[in-house]
Amino acid sequence: MKAALAAAREAAARGEVPVGAVVLGPGGRVIAQAGNEVEQRKDPSAHAEILAMRAAATALGSRSLAACTLIVTLEPCPMCASAMVHFRLGRVIYGAYDPKGGGVDHGPRIFEQPACLHRPEVVGGVSEQENAQLLKDFFITLRETRVS
Repeated sequence: MKAALAAAREAAARGEVPVGAVVLGPGGRVIAQAGNEVEQRKDPSAHAEILAMRAAATALGSRSLAACTLIVTLEPCPMCASAMVHFRLGRVIYGAYDPKGGGVDHGPRIFEQPACLHRPEVVGGVSEQENAQLLKDFFITLRETRVS
């Protein structure tokens, strides 16, 4: 989670919503990491999770990440959770819960849908307070900047 938090902080420094993701390979080593790049790329799909999974698949030379773990600072949204299904991700560990925009333990609960083709193992709430505080601080600063 420390590497994912570092990627999230780097994203915040670039003006992106501070979400970071890391993909661990079968041996537990980092094979890819990313922070959000939505603003930079002008691409609403450039979420940290998707960028990290794409990079991991390229590094492994496979579209399947079944033996991999994705660690992300925020509960994945429905788009990212759906991408995890298609990447056949083995496990996802996330930090802060996202009652408004989450797609794993909140909202549509993608992995619980009867038509879901693959269900990764899920662990939520890891370092939840630290991850949530990073997001809160970012949005407080963003609001203050817009008011001034």
